[in-house]
Amino acid sequence: MASLLLKNIRHLATMDEDRRELAGAWILIRDRVIAGLGQAGTAPAAGADRVLDLSKHVVLPGLVNAHHHMFQSLTRALAQDCELFDWLAALYPIWARLRGEHVYTAAKVAIAELLLSGCTTASDHHYIFPNDVQLEDEIRAAAEMGIRFHAARGCMSLGESDGGLPPDSLVERESEILRDTQRLIETWHDPTPQSMLRIVVAPCSPFSVTVDLMREAARLARAYGVHLHTHLAENDNDVAYSLARFGVRPGQYAADLGWLGADVWHAHCVKLNDSEIRQFGRSGAGVCHCPSSNMRLASGVAPIRKLLDNQVKVGLGVDGSASNDSGHLLGEARQALLLQRATGDPSVLSAREALEMATRGGAALLGRDDIGEIAVGMSADIVAFRLDGLNLAGGLSDPLAALVFCQPPAVDLSIVNGDVVVEDGNLLTVDLPLLIEKHNELALQLMRGER
Repeated sequence: MASLLLKNIRHLATMDEDRRELAGAWILIRDRVIAGLGQAGTAPAAGADRVLDLSKHVVLPGLVNAHHHMFQSLTRALAQDCELFDWLAALYPIWARLRGEHVYTAAKVAIAELLLSGCTTASDHHYIFPNDVQLEDEIRAAAEMGIRFHAARGCMSLGESDGGLPPDSLVERESEILRDTQRLIETWHDPTPQSMLRIVVAPCSPFSVTVDLMREAARLARAYGVHLHTHLAENDNDVAYSLARFGVRPGQYAADLGWLGADVWHAHCVKLNDSEIRQFGRSGAGVCHCPSSNMRLASGVAPIRKLLDNQVKVGLGVDGSASNDSGHLLGEARQALLLQRATGDPSVLSAREALEMATRGGAALLGRDDIGEIAVGMSADIVAFRLDGLNLAGGLSDPLAALVFCQPPAVDLSIVNGDVVVEDGNLLTVDLPLLIEKHNELALQLMRGER
C-alpha cells in the first residue's frame, strides 16, 4: 500500500484524548491508517511514496455527518414558510414520484457537498421507497464518491388512515420492512475496523411508524449488533403527537420501546426536558444536532449545553437538503455555535466544542472508535483547510477557532481511508459540472411529474 507524508502542517488539531494541537506538524499514512505523527524535527527518516506540504493549512480529523436525507437535494427551497409537519405534507406528494435514478444522483450531489465541506464520514437516513427505489441506490453512490458511509434503512409504516402523518401510498408493510432491513445487514454491513460501509436500523419517526415496528426494529438491530437511529422530539407538534397518541413524552416513548442505550442515537431532540436529558445521559444514548434545519423549520433551539453537561454524546448533522438547503458540515459547526449563543450566553459553546461535536462526537454516535481523531492506528480520514484565503484574513491568531468564527471555507485537501478525494479544492471522484447538470434535469422532471 502506498504511503503518504503530510509535512510542515501549520496547525494540527488532533482531537485525540488530550486534544493536542501541534504547530509545524507531520502525519505519516501507511496501509490506510495513521502510522505516525509529531512536530518539526521528529519527522520519519524513511521517505514516503508521496509528500504534501501543508505549511499554509490547518488540519483536523475528517468531519462526521451523523444525520442526513440525501434524496432531498432534489427538492430544495420548497415549502419555504412551513413548520415540520406542514413542510412534510407539502413534500410527500413530490417524493412519491422518486425513482432509483433520482436517489442515486441526489446522493452523489449531497456527498459532493459534504466532501467539499470537510466531511469524510456520513450517515444517511433514507426512509422513503416508492417505485424502484432501494437503499443500494445510495450505497452505490457513496462507494463511487469515496466517502465512508453508514446507510440507515429508514421506513414509514403508519399512514394517514391509521393516524400517521405520511400518505398511505408511501408506507410499507412492516413484515417487508423488517425482511429488507435484515437482507441489507446480511449483505452489506461491515463491522470490521476501517469499514467503509455499515448499515443502521432506522424507522423514521414516532408519527410515521407503529410501536410494534419500533420494538421489532430494536430487536433486529441488537440481534445483529448494528446501531439504531430515528427522529425524536423535533418540535412542539412532535411532542404533542407523542402525548396524544402514546400518553408519554418522546423520551419516555423511546425508553419504553428499547430505544435508549449506547447503540442508539436520535436526531434533533430539540424539545427534550431536563428529566429526559438525564435519562439519555444515564443510558449512553446520543443526539445529532441539526441547527440549520431546526432554524429553517422554526423548531427551536436544542439544549446542547445541558446535553453535554449530562454526558450525552452529541454530534452534528446537516439534515435533509430540503430542510437546510445546504450541506456544508463545517458551516453546521458554525451554526451550532451561533445558535447556542443566541440564547443569551456568549460562552455557552466554544469553537473547539463545536468542532469536537463535528469529529469525535459524530464518531461516537456512529459507534466508531477508528475515526474522529488523528492518532496512531486510527483510520486515515484527514482534512486540511487553507489559511491564506480572504475569509480567514485577520483570524490567524487562532486558526482553528477561525474555521468556526469566520466564513466557513471549502476544504482544500481531503483524505478518506488513505485516499485523496479532494486536492487543491477539486473533487477527484466525479465530474462535478456533469453531475450538477444531470441532477438539475432530474429535479425539474420530478417537480413537473415527468418520467
